[in-house]
Parts: sequence; C-alpha cells; structure tokens
Amino acid sequence: MSRRERLRTLLGFTAAVAIVAGLAVLVGVEEFLAALVAADLALVGVVGVVTLGWFLAWGMALRSVLSSLDSPVSRFRGFLLYGVAAFANNVTPFGQAGGEPVTALYLSRTTKLEYERGLAAIASVDTVNLLPSTAFALVAVLWLGATATVGEDVLLAAVAAAVAGLTLLILATFAWRFRARLADAIAPRIAGGLSRLASVIPSLSAPTTDGIRRRIDGFLGAIRRVGTDRRRLAVTVSWSTIGWACQVLALWLALWAVGAPIPIAVAALVVPLGAVAGGLPLPGGAGGIEGALVALLVAAPVEVTAAAALAGVIVFRGFVYWLPVVVGGTVVGLNTVREAGRI
Repeated sequence: MSRRERLRTLLGFTAAVAIVAGLAVLVGVEEFLAALVAADLALVGVVGVVTLGWFLAWGMALRSVLSSLDSPVSRFRGFLLYGVAAFANNVTPFGQAGGEPVTALYLSRTTKLEYERGLAAIASVDTVNLLPSTAFALVAVLWLGATATVGEDVLLAAVAAAVAGLTLLILATFAWRFRARLADAIAPRIAGGLSRLASVIPSLSAPTTDGIRRRIDGFLGAIRRVGTDRRRLAVTVSWSTIGWACQVLALWLALWAVGAPIPIAVAALVVPLGAVAGGLPLPGGAGGIEGALVALLVAAPVEVTAAAALAGVIVFRGFVYWLPVVVGGTVVGLNTVREAGRI
C-alpha cells in the first residue's frame, strides 16, 4: 500500500469514526451508552456465532466460484480467502469497488488463477450476492405492506434501491451484449495510460494493447464460464442466500440484545438497504452503513428509539465489520511475512 493509499485509508477511518460519534451525539450519548452497557451478553455472543455463519457461507460461495474456474480449494481455505476479500473491502474506500482489485491480486499470488480470472471470481461472488439481497428486501416490503404501515422514508429507500439495482442490471446487460466493442475501445486507452505511467516510473513495464485485450478476454471468458455452470451457480446463490439470512438474523438478535426487539421482516428489509451505503468513499462503508441502518430502523413501523437502534447496529456491525478484518488481516499479514522470508 502506497503512502497516498495509507493516507486515504486513514482519512476514511477518521471520517467513519466521526460519523459514528456524530450519530451518538445526535441520538443522545448517555442513552446510547446505557443501551449498549445493558446489552444481554449471552445474546451478543449468539450474534457473534450467527455472524460467523454468514462469513462461512460467503466463503463457500467464493469456493464454489473458484471450482467453476478449475481452481478448487478446501472449505477452510475458501473461508480464509473470503476473509482476505472482506478485509480488502473493509480497509479500502468504496467497499467492494475498492477491494476487488486487491483481492484479485491476492488470488493470483496464492492460487493458479491469473489476475483477470481472479478478478472475475470475486466480481462474480459480489454480483451473485445482489440477487438474494434484492429478494429479501422485496419479500420484506410485500410482507410489511400487507401486515403493517411501511414508513414513507423506508418505502422511498426501497424504491430508490430497486431503481438503482434495475439500472445496474440494464447497464450490465448492455455492457455484456456489446462486450467485444467495449473491449476494443477500452484496451488502447488502458495501454496508453499505463504507457504514460511507465514513462514516469522506469521500473514499470507497460503492456501492449494486444496484451491488455487478451487479459480482458480472459476476464470475460471467466465470467461466462461462471455464468454457464448452472449447478455451481445454483450452489453459489444458495450459499449467498444463507449468508444474507445470517446477517438478517444477526441484526434481529443484536436489537433483541439491547432491549429493542423488531419483527424479523424489518431486519430483512433494512439489512440489504443499509448495505447500499457500502459504496460510499469510506473503508467498507463504515459509518455510512451504520447511519443508514439507524435511519431505516427509526423510520420503520417499529417502536425503537434512535439510541437503542444505534446500540443494536453497533453490536451487529461490530461483528460484521471486525470479524473479516481480524481474520483477513491475519491471513494477509502471515502471507506477507512468509513471502518476505523467501527473499
């Protein structure tokens, strides 16, 4: 990580802490701390176990995709590799958008996958994860609409997320349909940019346009292979769905732990909607996701105070955010030490 990237990450963490601190002040520091201190520790422990279930499930989803690309790994290694992916997402701005290139580089160094195929693998997992999250939110909206009054703010957020998801789907479909033309247009520009960079950095060897095009073709070929392996794709979607269910259950239990129980349908709605904030220029969306979840819970048709909502969200996000950071960071650190010892 360069000095500029370290500074950017530090600024992102500072902003995230400031946002959470601001939320605490907004809802009332004393009320927030009182709810947090009074949390049922046994339930908090269960939240940790359920969060581990999410982590394991998405690790199995990554393992399934790697198998589709003829790079099988053990269950334990799939868990560790997803830990690295989640770690990269959580320490780089813009969440998955910032973490995917880092994860692809790690996969290329530790498996037999080329960089572009590693990028296709982690991009496929992130894309598949969108499907169950949309389904959870849609079912929750329909259920709450039939059994309770859905707050206008929550409904607006759900509609906005649906529109954004539909827009991304249309753009992705368009891009895939004209992928050859896009590759022809993008390859020379990437090669030109790297060539200019190489003129400034003598140690950097700029690839040719043909070389860039071959890598793009490799990436697209890997995406096609994952998408056409129906059995593996079904397995990947299943593990992704289990992961989302664990996240929903974890938030539901976290709010129970702080004495602010909510219907499971509300948790099923706000978890995928809150995850949209992961695209903010913050490390792993930290701060932004917490703010979104609290706002959605307060606006939902439930009797939850803002202070209790923040306390529950902090318990939930404490596990969802920091578990991958600890596991993935440890894996990356040990691998770095091992590689340094070989030099």
